[in-house]
Amino acid sequence: MLCHPLRSMGVMFSSLVILMVLFFPGHTIAALQLDPDHQQRLLSPFSAEATLGEWDTERKIWPIKADGAVVGYGFETVDQFNIPAYSGKPINILMALDLDGVIRCAWVLSHHEPILLVGIPEKKLWDFAKQYEGYAITDHIRVGHSADEHNKAVDAVTGATVTIMVVHEAILRSAKKVAQAVGLKATLATQQISATVKKDFYQPANWAGMTGDGSIRRLRLSQADVDSAFANTKDNTKGVQHQHGRSEKDQQNTFIDLYYGYLNIPSIGRNLLGDSEYQWLMEELGPNAHAIAVMSNGEYSFKGSGYVRGGIFDRLQLSQDGIQISFRDVDYYRLNDVYAEGMPDFSEMAIFIIRDSYQFDPAAPWQVELLVRRQTGPVESIFVTFEGQYQLPDYLLEQPAPVAAEMEADLPVWVSIWQQRSFQIGVLISSLLLLTGIIFFQDWLGRYPRLLHNLRRGFLIYTVFFLGWYAMGQLSIVNVLTFTHALMGDFRWELFLMDPLIFILWGFTAATIVLWGRGIFCGWLCPFGALQELLNELARKLKIKQIEPPFAVHERLWAVKYIILLALFGISLESMATAERYAEVEPFKTTFLLVFQREWWFAAWALLLLFVSLFTRKVYCRYICPLGAALAIPTKLRLFDWLKRRKECGSPCQLCAVECEIQAIHPDGTINANECHHCLDCQMTYHNPNKCPPLINKAKKRKSRPENLIDTVTT
Repeated sequence: MLCHPLRSMGVMFSSLVILMVLFFPGHTIAALQLDPDHQQRLLSPFSAEATLGEWDTERKIWPIKADGAVVGYGFETVDQFNIPAYSGKPINILMALDLDGVIRCAWVLSHHEPILLVGIPEKKLWDFAKQYEGYAITDHIRVGHSADEHNKAVDAVTGATVTIMVVHEAILRSAKKVAQAVGLKATLATQQISATVKKDFYQPANWAGMTGDGSIRRLRLSQADVDSAFANTKDNTKGVQHQHGRSEKDQQNTFIDLYYGYLNIPSIGRNLLGDSEYQWLMEELGPNAHAIAVMSNGEYSFKGSGYVRGGIFDRLQLSQDGIQISFRDVDYYRLNDVYAEGMPDFSEMAIFIIRDSYQFDPAAPWQVELLVRRQTGPVESIFVTFEGQYQLPDYLLEQPAPVAAEMEADLPVWVSIWQQRSFQIGVLISSLLLLTGIIFFQDWLGRYPRLLHNLRRGFLIYTVFFLGWYAMGQLSIVNVLTFTHALMGDFRWELFLMDPLIFILWGFTAATIVLWGRGIFCGWLCPFGALQELLNELARKLKIKQIEPPFAVHERLWAVKYIILLALFGISLESMATAERYAEVEPFKTTFLLVFQREWWFAAWALLLLFVSLFTRKVYCRYICPLGAALAIPTKLRLFDWLKRRKECGSPCQLCAVECEIQAIHPDGTINANECHHCLDCQMTYHNPNKCPPLINKAKKRKSRPENLIDTVTT
């Protein structure tokens, strides 16, 4: 009895996975001996006589000594926090920390980031890490420019957001962990006072009194302040410099005059809102939520003209202990009536709610952050953040005896990434719900070809511009290889949660493959596939002649993408970095991530594929795409076949097979789910009584029945 070929392949693949796990375990152990060059990097910031002490196996650090005394510590970040980056593997950074908690060395030892392997120069990653040298771990370090002079800014690397955030987290969290392990608590945290708010304290006060004692704070920016902040950015371009053409008088105009304050305490909330409004607000909040009032005059709106219902306020947020607090439409109330005596008129007022999930401490200092953006090119822009400090006056706080503050646990990196990309996540989930509705109601929509065509065309445009160029949500064969290798080694969900859009797309794609096959992703959610289809549709409208290979040739060309997939998988077993380089057969990174701004041969390959798609629909998807091949393999296991066929399909009717623009329908009328892109064109023909030959023949037979002839004669 012969084994089924797929079963045999499964046994071989499982055996291969077991062997890989046995011989290539997923943990990392720091080398006890450093390369001489790397030793020099650790020691040179201290003194010429500094030496490296014996490796501490428990804390995974090297003491750095000079004149017999310890002057610092050396370590590798991978031994302190194993944070996976975009590639699924951690970025290892060699670091040195002195006894004052100052970072003396930050040097990238290794990485596997595909965007840096091919695309962005690796030197930018080394330069980014080097910026942390000289900063103390108690400094408030920000990625990107900040208008607050107390912040320490490090320049980001455009196009490598996830990678940069991982490096930022790895450096700071590893340094703090080492500092705590060796007892540098004096530099980790100062003596903090666990103050509490006097929740029921009330004394009458007017506007002048509340602004005078700090209950309500002010952030005023002139045009000159804003122009100066943009002029000081390293990314400053002519698009920003022209702002300095303002007259001296215009420079002094108010850009924004912002006032803000904490409302829960009666001495502020009641005096500002009045008794009844304050009582209503407290009932709305519940026990663990907080409210702030924001009021402003000036040319700049803190709410923003682009804000829509269901969206997020992208100009104003709060920050406390490094945690960003953003506001959505459900966190916003209009502030119309105020009762504070002597209060000026404001053009814009609002109440924002801080939900209990943020664990906001009203007794501790916090900052209001105002984001200002200016365009520097067609899609490029520069951001500058202006910060206003807030601390409740002492008379509103209960001050217990000081206690030593312990280091606070840091949030996982992926959590902050999801918070920052909440808008893109919301839009993506909405579009996936819409697509699910289209699939469920495809039989009904198929009866209205014009509606379905327009709906599909609009969705493809969304896929290209939002998913592709804006959100960079293009799935890749690199994701498949990364997932496979994670299963072989140290699998952790944090690896895949680093990019929320990719994670959500993969989850949806996996679900739809199990239910209906690969066609949902390839036909609706792949930005490069959508771009090819839209270009081909334009070419057809322009009457450009189409070229289709004979079915026998077309059928054999299907095998090419599977061969490419197997080759990439084999290469990845030897070297994932090499496989990522060869995965450049995909034009996705060139087209969407780098927008053709790279070496000419990469751009030429992507443009060639798009050019060919003018004459033959989706050539890359049909014959070359290794991702499509990887998704086609589990399509065999799909649960449903919702694409309807008739017994006449294939014999004698060949209409759908001829019309299928990617030739996924065999001459015998069967639909090859491994190649189908679920465009639903065949379903529109299936339900069209004026186009589908079997339906037309049935209609003719009904008319030719004797009873119909008798009715006709009688008439």
